[in-house]
Amino acid sequence: MSTAVTTSDPGRTGPAGPLDRLRALYGERRLAAEYPAVPALLAELAQPDDGLALLSRAGRLLAKVAPEDITERHPGVVPATVAVTGHGTLDGLTAPLHAELARHGIPLRVRVGDHDGWLRDLQDTGSDLYAPGTELALCLLDAGIVFDELPLPWGPEDVARTVAGKLDLLDGLAARYDEHGTGTLVLNTLPLLSQHTQQLVDHRSRTELSIIWREFNVGLLRLAAAHPRLHIVDLEPLIAEGGPVRDPRLAAYAKVHLGEEVLARYARHAGHLLRTLRGGAKKVLVLDLDHTLWDGILGDDGPDGIAAATTYRGEAFGRFQRVAKQIGGQGVLLAVCSKNDREPVLDVLRDHPDMILREADFVRINANWEPKDGNIRDIADRLNLGTDSFVFADDSPFERGLVAASLPGVAVIGLDEEPALHIDRLLADGWFDVRELTTEDRARAVQYRQEAERQDLQQATGSMEEYLRALDVSVEITPVRDHEVARVAQITLRTNQFNLTTRRLQAPDVRERLDSPDHLVLAVRSRDRFGDNGVVGALFAHREDEALRIDNMLLSCRVFARGIEQAAIAALLEHAVGSGAAEVRASYRPTAKNHKTRGFYPSLGFEPGGESADGTVEFRHPLTRLPEVPGHLTLDAAIRGGTG
Repeated sequence: MSTAVTTSDPGRTGPAGPLDRLRALYGERRLAAEYPAVPALLAELAQPDDGLALLSRAGRLLAKVAPEDITERHPGVVPATVAVTGHGTLDGLTAPLHAELARHGIPLRVRVGDHDGWLRDLQDTGSDLYAPGTELALCLLDAGIVFDELPLPWGPEDVARTVAGKLDLLDGLAARYDEHGTGTLVLNTLPLLSQHTQQLVDHRSRTELSIIWREFNVGLLRLAAAHPRLHIVDLEPLIAEGGPVRDPRLAAYAKVHLGEEVLARYARHAGHLLRTLRGGAKKVLVLDLDHTLWDGILGDDGPDGIAAATTYRGEAFGRFQRVAKQIGGQGVLLAVCSKNDREPVLDVLRDHPDMILREADFVRINANWEPKDGNIRDIADRLNLGTDSFVFADDSPFERGLVAASLPGVAVIGLDEEPALHIDRLLADGWFDVRELTTEDRARAVQYRQEAERQDLQQATGSMEEYLRALDVSVEITPVRDHEVARVAQITLRTNQFNLTTRRLQAPDVRERLDSPDHLVLAVRSRDRFGDNGVVGALFAHREDEALRIDNMLLSCRVFARGIEQAAIAALLEHAVGSGAAEVRASYRPTAKNHKTRGFYPSLGFEPGGESADGTVEFRHPLTRLPEVPGHLTLDAAIRGGTG
């Protein structure tokens, strides 16, 4: 998807610099044709201290390229439609928004509303915020929506009354978007400036104002828990990273109430959010060891010469380990890819007193002298995951360049010689962000360790049939339970290999189908002798005339080839017969990652029909001869609904 470029000065080093390269591509009218190389160029621009400014300059170039020109040359690229509204002038958001989405390979169609038209846009269900296909509806607000309405003179009690009214208003507008919107509405907390607090001359009133304002922002944040299509950006951490909230002159004369740097950081957050909504969260963090997890080189300095505590530099590495362990505890798989001898590495991870991360924290430890790109491929094969699910953190520019060039789907994080910056570099791009953490997320590392035990069993048995019988698989299929809605939505967003139509659904979309009497929304759960896998798949179907239409079937790559998918379809077909359906219809839409499932429906007795221009193949099952449930597993199916 991307091309690695190496340069010492991303913005200004002539033809080798990423920004100059983008300018050259634009000047040669080849920016659309070379769009797959753009994310790597922008990744370099994002690294230096002035990365936000450089990205904004790149965004102005990208904004001149029509998304249609890109998709015509690269049909697999899917543009995003984003609607923008707000209280002040927001022209400064467009360029960084183009750049931040392009960093993830997403061209932008942006629709900016009228100045100060936020209330009208949120009230009007015919506005761009509500338009079909709008993925993000960005509504940027500032403190002016409160202070512009206060009487003169005003006091804390006037602010309290006004913010309560605004909170009720926004609550109602969010509910309106839940009902009529199709994307995600994004609001933000409102910065309180000294210009506001210092209009009160007594300290007690200033304190009361600060309390009222913080409670107002807490109320805004709580709205997200009540409205499934709402996301709140907390501006406080973005502002704390540096840069003024606004330029007083631009605020006074041009109504620019949020400054360029704040808007650029907001755009980065919006890019991360859209990537998350599209299922682009990474799953694996691969870590180097020397000068990454500890200070020193194990092969040269020995165990006594490395440190992750006891020295100032060592403590910085120890803090980095703590953050990696924190991430690993939330479903991110940790792995090691290091040029070291394996046994000394294991000894350090098991016994070294400085280590916070231990051997058991990693699902795979590749410590050898083979090239790192090959080792990352090996880890991916062992975990049955694509390398585009990986993040690789290393202090060596050579190793990072090698991985970036040969495995373009891997997100590469540059760690330099200053360990105090390791944490910020790791967290800067939110590669592992998800909308909601599920039970399965928290148990993922344990489940992948259990997978190693399954592989040992498979190697010890004489055949696949013997292995499956020994595995003792049990499958349960029922309508999705309330606490599983987030997990099922997550499966639609993050599953790529066994995803027959690649329809991505947010939690409100799953809930809408679940509440419909015409739809079936089924959770597939499995367990075996090594443990409970939880919800591993989902089936979506609805009544279509006298037939049952399968909208999609998905299955986690962790449980491929165990007969679970065959059992699920067999149960659904039996339900179709029992509900009086004349036939079952289904479709397969090919993607770059699901080609292995092309023959799935025919293998179960489905007859192929027509094929559309995009390659989608239609199938029908006449229900005259149903497939059998694989004999090595136990099936418990209780399917209800989908009968109209």
